[in-house]
Amino acid sequence: MLESLINPMRVEKGPWKMFFVGLVYASLSLLLVKLFFARDAVLSGYSGMIVVTFCVMFSLPFMYYLIKVEEERDEHIEGFFSVWRAHSDAIYAFVWLFLGFVVAFSFWNIVLGDSNLFNAQLETYCMINSPGDIEKCIELYGFTGDAINIHGSSMATGRLLSIIENNMYVMIFTLIFSLIFGAGAIFVLAWNASVISAAIGIFTKYQIADIPLGLLRYMVHGFPEITAYFITALAGGMIGTGIVRHGIKDKLFLRVLENVVILIFMAILILIFAALVEVYITPLLFK
Repeated sequence: MLESLINPMRVEKGPWKMFFVGLVYASLSLLLVKLFFARDAVLSGYSGMIVVTFCVMFSLPFMYYLIKVEEERDEHIEGFFSVWRAHSDAIYAFVWLFLGFVVAFSFWNIVLGDSNLFNAQLETYCMINSPGDIEKCIELYGFTGDAINIHGSSMATGRLLSIIENNMYVMIFTLIFSLIFGAGAIFVLAWNASVISAAIGIFTKYQIADIPLGLLRYMVHGFPEITAYFITALAGGMIGTGIVRHGIKDKLFLRVLENVVILIFMAILILIFAALVEVYITPLLFK
């Protein structure tokens, strides 16, 4: 029923509407897990992944149809700026959807006060920040701890290269996911939204009033970063759809492939910019 309410064609004239769709999808995902899985002796241990799975299930129909629409457009356009103009609304829609995920996850994470709902995300956070003592980190930051530096204390240049390397890895992973299963990259993006939400909870010390500050803390560099991932997801999905529709020898597919290369080039440039912001600007704003 929910998928029938969301039409990609309607989103073109108002990508911001996807923010509210993201709020609904993420909220339903968390509440369903809380109601039906939180007390299960076995499944409760996988609550964090089940939340992401529900979010992906809700989002798949929209992702699939939007990618299909964008691939059809690519058959008739060429050139760097034409490609951006043709796909900008879809990219903005993805970004708004992601922001809806982050806001809803952050809000319910604090309101429900159940660390188990983000157990996998909290463990991932601790693996990044305290790899030597993950269990102590989880105990400390499960609704009680202070914020810590999510990237450690390495030198700026080393940090920059490390972040770029990690971001490129995620980009490649997103591309492969979307190639294998056109809309499959939504899993990577929903997972990232949930991890960021867990980090926001820690940064704000689980205070609802500080959620806007937490969002700003991670979205300063997070917006361009996630935009690059959505561009990559769109590009990968378009390749798969183009192969199914035309085959690899068709001229229309070759045009789609050329535009996909342009999109991936855009994504790489945006990721490098996001890494520079994360290393040199975000620390100045949030010491």
